[in-house]
Amino acid sequence: MTTDISPSVRRARASILAVVGDAAVVLVFAAMGRGFHGEANPVLGVLATAWPFGVGLIVAWATPLVRRRPLAVWPAGLLVWLAAYAVGMLLRGLTGQGLAGPFLVVALTVLGVALIGWRAVALLIRRVVRRS
Repeated sequence: MTTDISPSVRRARASILAVVGDAAVVLVFAAMGRGFHGEANPVLGVLATAWPFGVGLIVAWATPLVRRRPLAVWPAGLLVWLAAYAVGMLLRGLTGQGLAGPFLVVALTVLGVALIGWRAVALLIRRVVRRS
């Protein structure tokens, strides 16, 4: 027995999945970074590291390009990645959190692979499920 799901419900589910996925990426990224440095108070440390990138996610999600097709690698994934990175680094710089060269490269790479990568995997799974 199959159930038909309206396009608006599918869109809402995709948006929820994408928001949760993006937030999880930023939190895991921050947690991994904090873990490598052996910081005290891990929860507050992760939140302190993650919030600038979270603001970047909010900026990206404010655009219709991301909201229209949130699981798309292009343009949503690319825009989310670049906004999270650029806004995150801008806010880190403005708040004195540090912008060491290696961190800039690692953050660009890890956020890019993770924010675009999880979307690519989700789309692949979606296609496999539709075929079966």
